Amino acid sequence: MNDPVHPEEAIFEAAFALSALERAAYLDRAARIQAEFENYRKRSEKQQQEFKEYALADAMKTLLPILDSLDRALNTKAASLEDFHAGIELIDKQFHDALAKLGVQPVPAEGEPFDPNLHQAIQMVDTDEVEDNHVLDELQRGYKLKDRLLRPAMVRVARHPKP
Repeated sequence: MNDPVHPEEAIFEAAFALSALERAAYLDRAARIQAEFENYRKRSEKQQQEFKEYALADAMKTLLPILDSLDRALNTKAASLEDFHAGIELIDKQFHDALAKLGVQPVPAEGEPFDPNLHQAIQMVDTDEVEDNHVLDELQRGYKLKDRLLRPAMVRVARHPKP
């Protein structure tokens, strides 16, 4: 004999089936979103890598004319040492101009107040020529890329002698 189906059971079974369908739809949607996010992450990483490669290529294009100038200078027979020196000065200016174009600027040092964020003190010198705790002279120039320090300036710092 067949058991009569109770209306409450039929409603419960229908609700259960509906919730199972909804669950499957949510799981499918979550899997798709996760796959889309993974694809986005991979695309983003690839774009960042390409950007770095092309940015480096642009920097190299800026520096190649300097290499050309150095090659020409080495292959040219200078009439005198003064001519050779003048050529090297032009290449030096060309190099500094290229660095400036890339956003690299020298760190001000000589005569400036000593700043441990920009200067690396190599020696303290007792002197009255420059104000106390000011840079006496620069041994190696420091450089910044925009606001980021690439290399501190190596300096000698003035210290007033004690009486």
